[in-house]
Amino acid sequence: MAASTLIEPWLSVSGGAKAVEFYKTAFDATEVFHLEDPDGNVVSRLSINGATFWLSDGPANEHKENIPVRMIVTVEDPDTVFAHVIKAGADEVFPVSEEHGWRVGRLVDPFGHHWEIGKQVSE
Repeated sequence: MAASTLIEPWLSVSGGAKAVEFYKTAFDATEVFHLEDPDGNVVSRLSINGATFWLSDGPANEHKENIPVRMIVTVEDPDTVFAHVIKAGADEVFPVSEEHGWRVGRLVDPFGHHWEIGKQVSE
């Protein structure tokens, strides 16, 4: 049997410790790996209901409109999750609506990363 392949995004953020706390609050993420150097720089692996991603301290994203990484989170109730993440401190890029067989909205978190929260509603 072949080993399965897992692709996990890695986010570079300015303020890794704050980013970890944001994702815990916004998405109920759990931290499954944590490394911190003496200067306070963080490397963390987070899980959102088994879907994992990494983040580490890195250069700040100065141009929020030019983000090379976008996360797509598929959930049963995108409206509720979207509202929860906005309440945690994200900004709306476009509201949750139905388009192309998906109910989806996009937001940008305080660290400049874009997230689409949605679910497929038709094939």
